[in-house]
Amino acid sequence: MTSFAGWQMPLRYASETAEHLAVRSAAGLFDLSHMGEILVTGPDAGAALDYALVGNLGSLAPGRARYTMICAADGGVLDDLVVYRQGEQEFLVIANAANTETVYRSLGSRSEGLVAEVADATGDYALIAVQGPAAAAILGPLASVDLSVMKYYTGAFGDVAGRPSWVARTGYTGEDGFEVFCRPGDAVWIWEALAGAGTPAGLVPAGLAARDTLRLEAGMPLYGNELGPDVTPFEAGLGRVVKFDKPGDFVGREALAARASEGPRVVLAGLTMQSRRIARHGYPVLADGGPGSGSRRVGTVTSGAPSPTLGVPIAMAYVEPGVSRDHPELAVDIRGQAAPADLTNLPFYRRSQ
Repeated sequence: MTSFAGWQMPLRYASETAEHLAVRSAAGLFDLSHMGEILVTGPDAGAALDYALVGNLGSLAPGRARYTMICAADGGVLDDLVVYRQGEQEFLVIANAANTETVYRSLGSRSEGLVAEVADATGDYALIAVQGPAAAAILGPLASVDLSVMKYYTGAFGDVAGRPSWVARTGYTGEDGFEVFCRPGDAVWIWEALAGAGTPAGLVPAGLAARDTLRLEAGMPLYGNELGPDVTPFEAGLGRVVKFDKPGDFVGREALAARASEGPRVVLAGLTMQSRRIARHGYPVLADGGPGSGSRRVGTVTSGAPSPTLGVPIAMAYVEPGVSRDHPELAVDIRGQAAPADLTNLPFYRRSQ
């Protein structure tokens, strides 16, 4: 167990590598109850979210979900979010645990003057995810929702193991999978039902360590690493989530429009290490030789780990624009020694459809 944003979370249950590979080949079971849940309801709920966030949430159909971000006035990312529209006037906003209070307060202040209520409902939910190619086969017999017609980034109310839940086809692993939002008192029952149904198919419980390497292989950003108040969505290669064509104004529009016009100051890139050495968060990325040999720092590693799927260490890093064109051979300064690295397109891993 480890402390994480005020929660005690499972880092691993046994082997993080085995947990990672189980998600890629069969399924993993995750306790994600640390995530923040914020309800935005009322006649102006969609309009409130359109102003508060960079995405177009008011156009979202009930039962659909959207990945989006909440930005400061200067365009810096305050958090990345998934928003589910659960009804005509009901939205469920999922925030990162460390940012739940910030998101809650920001949504409240940005909803002033509108007929919309913002409530921190984190304590009303537990969140269990089953992720992997066998996820649908494991969850299907336990759910009253027909998973065969549920598309990616959709959700529906239904029962799981006889307990009321919101079931969504979303996840953070690069695999197909589902997230089950339920009452805290029902979490153990649902967890044990999923574990019992999934174990014969190869499902294992999986912790934060496996979740991190899975999302890294899938090129998915982590707040505090790839995302933060010092970068905009455009640096992270996620400018597509900013919807300038939605009706009305939104917080950060002017700054983000300027960044879109000027181009990002840094770009997020993938690195595949040529050796077994691991590039960690904060390590310098170098061009033109190693440390002390006339090299120049051209970036900073944001996330790095061994890739169980690929069998080599990988990393994401922010680098200067044009680095891939001007410096095809890079290195990472690992405790004063240059470890050669190859620029790699993101994501490192993409599941077969």
